[in-house]
Amino acid sequence: VQLQAYGGGLVQPGGSLRLSCAASGAIFSVFSPETMAWYRLTPTNQRELVASITSNNRPNYADSMKGRATISRNNSRKTVYLQMNNLKPEDTAVYYCNRISNPWPWGKGTLVTVSS
Repeated sequence: VQLQAYGGGLVQPGGSLRLSCAASGAIFSVFSPETMAWYRLTPTNQRELVASITSNNRPNYADSMKGRATISRNNSRKTVYLQMNNLKPEDTAVYYCNRISNPWPWGKGTLVTVSS
């Protein structure tokens, strides 16, 4: 399975971004039962769990993202999404997705930079 995240970029504080992460090489029956998550690697090299979503679409968010992020998934497209609003400079990081249990090989991630 290969994971490719995209949709990052430079955004001003208060702005929004929608990230996508597609799992190629995974068949539907492999992807759909998994709890998927978004992680981020901060400039200080800390990996943080941002949000997760179960196979039956139950989301969970880090305290720092509650009220500002929405995670969703499309199993037929084997894709996970992260809508982030009211972005803050401390959200600057490289964002990745992966399954919670027994992670697949990490993809390259997508860089989000929040700066004025």
